[in-house]
Amino acid sequence: MTLTITEYKHISINEQNVPIIAGTSMKVVELITSVKAYQWTPEELHDNYPHVSMSKIYAALSYYWDHQKEIDEDMERIEEWATEMSLKARETPLAKKLLQAKGLI
Repeated sequence: MTLTITEYKHISINEQNVPIIAGTSMKVVELITSVKAYQWTPEELHDNYPHVSMSKIYAALSYYWDHQKEIDEDMERIEEWATEMSLKARETPLAKKLLQAKGLI
């Protein structure tokens, strides 16, 4: 019996070398973030992202498990960047008014 190695049929790599779910604009990391944040099953992922077929969801999950270290590192970098930007962000006049209205400042 001859076996043929297959690739990830439903995963594309964009110009920035980011894995994308084929036929969508959704990054694999975005789907995985939902799994980690909400502990969603593949079926729950499909309920929440009905434009992504079950076969594409399973392909993305498979891609993640085969590339877990690099995707987890990417998620850490994104979180660190978001935290840094949040710390650097100035309070907007609208935010200040809302905090004052609530008596928080």
